[in-house]
Formats: sequence, structure tokens, C-alpha cells
Amino acid sequence: MELAVTTRGKFGKAVAQTRRAGLIPAEVYGKGLENLHISVSAKDFKKMFKNAGKNTLITLAAGGERYSTLVHDVQKDYLTDEIVHVDFYRVRMDEKIKAKVPLEFTGESLGVKEKGGILNISMHEIEIESLPADLPHRLTVHLSSLVDINKSVYVKDILIPKGVKVLVDLDTAVATVKAPVEEKVEEAPVDVSTVKVESEEKKAERDAEKTQKGEKPAEAEKQAKPTKSEKPTK
Repeated sequence: MELAVTTRGKFGKAVAQTRRAGLIPAEVYGKGLENLHISVSAKDFKKMFKNAGKNTLITLAAGGERYSTLVHDVQKDYLTDEIVHVDFYRVRMDEKIKAKVPLEFTGESLGVKEKGGILNISMHEIEIESLPADLPHRLTVHLSSLVDINKSVYVKDILIPKGVKVLVDLDTAVATVKAPVEEKVEEAPVDVSTVKVESEEKKAERDAEKTQKGEKPAEAEKQAKPTKSEKPTK
């Protein structure tokens, strides 16, 4: 990708005028290189950055000079969310660089669709090392291999372009289909004091019924049970 830029000599508070003109103040720096102050069209940069991100090689064209760079940092206004400054890192095409490449998930998991599993994605980007020209824009993860519960896709399953070295453990899980969590319905504990009160209330009701019959509760209990000396009436 190529982006037209212009060098600038305004700094500090003067950059407000640059922004009002629809430009973003930016800076280009790199190992052993003198910093270069530039401005870039806000419209052009937003369009480019939306597609390129931070891991795509961008050629800055400033007059007759061309610089191979990566977007290192994008600063935004916390109120308006507008881009207020950009840092470009100038790279040497013959030196390897490290970068974090985003993962793009594609395909459909049968473990989710047919088995009712839940897709758990544990990685969204992978750190790699390569020459600037070999730096991939993104890496694709195919979910079609996740045909059952507890199946995983690992870093080693991702197709890595030639010239790219992965800097993470190849046996690291990228995505896994997990079994759905069953919600357990907990029964409310029995309130013993309530049971005791209900038992006493029932006893009180029985005593009240016996009292209405002209018997005292204690006497009624004695009459209900024959003593050892008494013989049951035939």
C-alpha cells in the first residue's frame, strides 16, 4: 500500500491548524534514522488503516522520497475519537521484524451447530517474525475441523506462509468447542423452626377439639390408653 504525505515544519500548538486543514500530523522514525515530521490526509489514512491495520507494509511517498513503514501507534482524541497523531516505524527490507498478526476465523463448527457446543476463542492474534515483504496481513483459522465437543484448533493447524516464523508454542489452542454448562437448580433448605411451629399448632388444634368435647387434653390422653390393671372391655 502507498500513502502520499508531505513534510511539515509546524510543531506544538501550531499543529491545530494542520488538523483543521483535514490533515493528521505524523512522525516517521526507525533504528539509526533521523526522525521525519510529516502530515497525511485524514481521509486517506483512515481508509488505508481500516484495511491495513498495524501489520501491513505501507510505502510513504514524500516528494521524491519513499519510505517503507509500518503503523506503530495511532493516537485518538478521547472525546471525539478522531485521530490526532500517527507514528510510522521505518523498516529495512533486509532485516526481519516482529509483529502481531490478527487471526481471521472462517467456516462452521459442527460441534456447535449439531452438538450444541459453545465456541471458545482463546487467541485473536499471533506473534510472528519475518522480513517486511513477507509479513502477512492476517492468518486464517478454519473452524470446520471442530466436529465434536472438546475438539480444538491449534497454532500448528494454521497455514503459515513461507518465510514467516511463529513465535508462540505450536501446541497452543486457538479455539475449542466446549460442552454447554448445565444450570443446577438448588432446592431451598428446610426451615426446621417452621416445621416445629406447624407441629405445635396441630397439637394445639387437637387439644382444642378435645376441650370442646368436655375433656381435658391430659385426661383425654389417659382415657385413650388403658392402664396395665385395666382390662379392655369386650
